[in-house]
Amino acid sequence: MTRPDRVPYVRQGPHRSLEIHDERDRFLLDLLDRLWEGYREKMPPVRVFERLTAERGAKFTNDHIAFRAMSSQKPALGLFGLSRIFTALGYTPGGCYDFPDKNLNAMHFEHPRPGYPKIFISELKTWELSKSSRRLLARYLHVHPSPIGEDVLSGLKEPPRAGTSRNKLLIRTLQVFQRLPWPVPQKKDVLALDRETQYGAWTLVNGYGVNHFTGAVDTEGPADFNDIEKVAAALRAAGVPMKKEIEGAPGSHLRQTSTESVVTPAPMKDGPRRVSVPWTYAYFEIAERPFFTDPATGQHRRFEGFLGSQATNLFEMTRILKPS
Repeated sequence: MTRPDRVPYVRQGPHRSLEIHDERDRFLLDLLDRLWEGYREKMPPVRVFERLTAERGAKFTNDHIAFRAMSSQKPALGLFGLSRIFTALGYTPGGCYDFPDKNLNAMHFEHPRPGYPKIFISELKTWELSKSSRRLLARYLHVHPSPIGEDVLSGLKEPPRAGTSRNKLLIRTLQVFQRLPWPVPQKKDVLALDRETQYGAWTLVNGYGVNHFTGAVDTEGPADFNDIEKVAAALRAAGVPMKKEIEGAPGSHLRQTSTESVVTPAPMKDGPRRVSVPWTYAYFEIAERPFFTDPATGQHRRFEGFLGSQATNLFEMTRILKPS
């Protein structure tokens, strides 16, 4: 008989059927679902993927969620500011990555519960940029509100079961990802920054919003949808613009590709006027992690990390080729 504190957490999205062990799990999945709902609403390719998955009777699970950040010393911002939210909710560091050609570093975080999505957080090393870009970003980062406080982190570690206090905690946490943490940027600043770092321009426009969710290829699923080539081909045939290449060789422990970024109207300023400028919002990633037998342990498992050589090319999916 299933214990009442471990009943399946039934959802319609990629976190459906994940098992809850305590209130912290429940709060985490509620947070991830809210982030998913906001992302899905703006992402037509995601709804195509959902349809194709359902038509084939395949399993839709979320491999990982990616966020972007920018470093700053005063106030102290960046990767670790965002990661504290997830470590308070039970995640632990899984790997560190460096992208020197893009002035980025990153970490991924894993949850102890089976099937829970990994969190991938990258960070722009602003100190490596030109003096003009550093000065530009300083005008925005220096008015960033204080990072999330210890009272919130303490609440995330032991969230209330229900009621007003839980709702306030959820709203406060969601605001980190859903509200721009600096003033609406000037269009000229976004375009100037984009010339040196498209990652920085994207983050200036989108803040800490979700960069991408990731559909995990069900390698033990239906024969016409059980590898990344078949999934990418099905999406392309359904009219979804896709990345031309698949990162990772056939038979390797991790292969990735993605849709092209969806472009949405982004609020910017043109002097005193508020304007709307088409800019990249997000993309939907596909990841294949086939089972293999670990020669060291004999364990049948999947590779759960990331490969810098693959991720560096996927960062490019938010590039604006012809800025307005």
